[in-house]
Amino acid sequence: MLLSAKTAVVTGSNSGIGLGVARALADAGANVVLNSFTNSEDDHALAKSISNEFGVNVRYIQGDMSKADDCRALIEQAGACDILVNNAGVQFVAPVDEFPPEKWDAIIAINLSSAFHTTAVALPMMRAAGWGRVVNIASAHGLTASPYKSAYVAAKHGIVGLTKTVALETAQEPITCNAICPGYVLTPLVEAQIPDQMKTHGMDRETVIKQVMLERQPSREFATTQQIGGTALFLCSGAADQVTGTTISVDGGWTAL
Repeated sequence: MLLSAKTAVVTGSNSGIGLGVARALADAGANVVLNSFTNSEDDHALAKSISNEFGVNVRYIQGDMSKADDCRALIEQAGACDILVNNAGVQFVAPVDEFPPEKWDAIIAINLSSAFHTTAVALPMMRAAGWGRVVNIASAHGLTASPYKSAYVAAKHGIVGLTKTVALETAQEPITCNAICPGYVLTPLVEAQIPDQMKTHGMDRETVIKQVMLERQPSREFATTQQIGGTALFLCSGAADQVTGTTISVDGGWTAL
């Protein structure tokens, strides 16, 4: 299989995009480390379920990606990291002059600094193994901006910059670093927002999705977690050996505007 004997660590992966990527990598034969800040029976049961489904080793390791020590310990506890997917992220919306400083600090820590800490520990492991892939889940907001999302936009722009820097530092090694920039993705979190939006705007489901939620996404369709997983899988394939330091948009044309 494509990723047989490889170990992939995916941060923020007990739901949504992270889970979609983890499942795609497991399906390709990778052993996977799932992660989130919780440590419930459901988290470990999810790891066991994916392991049984794809016949690979899947573990769940708790780690708070807002804490530098936890970020570094996650990679150390994994024991190996051939593929690192930095996905953990949070969001908060407010005008700059009303943005709570603690929310700014948390978003920068989780969405940006965590990727620095995990990558710093993973790179020596990749070098020792003679191969590596760093895949950063950025956002359309890593390439453009929206009002009231100052911390998120700043962090995602920072992820794109970090991606380029790591790519240049590893350019002459069999290690690549790239960023995926999704637009709106149909995750459980987004799905849960649809009924409220329908009620607020007095619209049916299809109309509120196309005219309100996907107003900036020209395709007027959500990307799926499976599509993000497939993009990550491509970046881990031999076809992407010379793809490094770049962004791949999965945004229905958002950043083409």
